[in-house]
Amino acid sequence: MKKETKIIVGVLAGAALGATIALALSSDSTSDLKNKVSDFFADLLDASKDKLAGLTNKAASVAGKVKDKVTEINA
Repeated sequence: MKKETKIIVGVLAGAALGATIALALSSDSTSDLKNKVSDFFADLLDASKDKLAGLTNKAASVAGKVKDKVTEINA
């Protein structure tokens, strides 16, 4: 597939997914579905925050080690 085709397919798939979610969340008769989708996205957001915090800690650790090595080399 060409790059442009992949982009168009991605945009159309995103639009279709967005429309599906919007319809599911706007319907009053599907409150159970609303809760499930809402819980799914809340869990996804929490997992993302946890992974980001882990990466931040790891980056800080690596930065500290690099700083220590630079200090050691300059001494």
